[in-house]
Amino acid sequence: MLKFLPSIDRYIFRLVTVPMAAVFAIAASLLVLDKMLRLFDFVAVEGGPVGVVFKMLVALVPEYASLAIPLGLLLGILLAFRKLATTSELDVFRAVGLGYGRLLRVPFAITAVLMAVNVALVFFIQPISRYYYEQMEYELRSGALGASIKVGEFTTLADRMALRIEESEDDGRRLKGIFARVANDQDQVLSISAKEGAFLATTDNPDTIILRLTNGTIVQDTGSQTPRVLTFTRHDLPIDLPAVEEFRARGDAEREYILPELLRIGWSDELPEEARDASQASFNFRLVEVVMMALLPLLAVALGVPPKRSSSALGVFISIVMVVAYHKVNQYGEDIAALGRVDPILALWGPFAIFAALIIWMYWRVAHVPGGQAIGALEIWFDKLAKRVGGLFRRRRRLKIDLAAAE
Repeated sequence: MLKFLPSIDRYIFRLVTVPMAAVFAIAASLLVLDKMLRLFDFVAVEGGPVGVVFKMLVALVPEYASLAIPLGLLLGILLAFRKLATTSELDVFRAVGLGYGRLLRVPFAITAVLMAVNVALVFFIQPISRYYYEQMEYELRSGALGASIKVGEFTTLADRMALRIEESEDDGRRLKGIFARVANDQDQVLSISAKEGAFLATTDNPDTIILRLTNGTIVQDTGSQTPRVLTFTRHDLPIDLPAVEEFRARGDAEREYILPELLRIGWSDELPEEARDASQASFNFRLVEVVMMALLPLLAVALGVPPKRSSSALGVFISIVMVVAYHKVNQYGEDIAALGRVDPILALWGPFAIFAALIIWMYWRVAHVPGGQAIGALEIWFDKLAKRVGGLFRRRRRLKIDLAAAE
């Protein structure tokens, strides 16, 4: 598929894409698994069907992907150049006249593709999927997904019926151990118990369902006479569904707006200043997060090439810290810009300018200063710390051996 590329570019492409895909898959999986546990607890508390958990997770995939893509891109390029450096292949490439600019041709092409993907995610797909997630959460809380009646608990319906179900099988199609207490307008109370039952939909009234009971007893209490006791083999009990309000329209929060809506709201003279500030803050936040990806190849090279005769992985740790910290700074900048306290350009593009200047300086040190290292001082400090910690463990091990020999 990539035979039209020179062999060096194909080699670098393979070195970058393999760890990049692995990091992306691991990061996305960890984010999804963490959210899955919370959703299972939430759905269990609300009494909803298990299948809705996976639908809600699918709706969150675009949001998690927009976070995992930059991290996977950074670590993919970083690990590729780290391998080239530790195996001395990077020295060979540079000796034959291939500088960092030439070697970064393929990583920058990959970055351009992923930036386009991220633009589609953060400006179009993610707002829609986030709204879909909020809608499912609302329906689950309101009972529209079948969560109104919980197994093992008394549920009040329409203030006139109390219903309890002991067991539920076949995804709610078969119910066991049913008790219902129903009151009517004439102050008559029916206490109904049945061995089994099932919910049936009605064609004439979608707001009413039928609870078909089998093998049970009805006790009718009129208040003035002796209660009547009836047995039945089948009895249909109509149940009025609780009224569920229609979910709100999309746009309750700025993160639910797609790109044309952000531009229309943010620069409209007819809308309140609060709405314009929030929209401009959201637009600049999404844009600066995407533009930042163009700097990741330079950051990866600056932190991925360790000092000579060193196999330190400190750069990998620092790269993750820098990217996560920058993302948190952008989130804070978006929050204060949305409140109108700071101009969005200053709150979001100011940190970007500082971050970009730092990355360019780090890359220049590695690429154009002989023997230069962007984190050379940290590497020396980290190496000394590692030696001290290692010596401490060796002394403790030696002490244990001496005590064992003395015994």
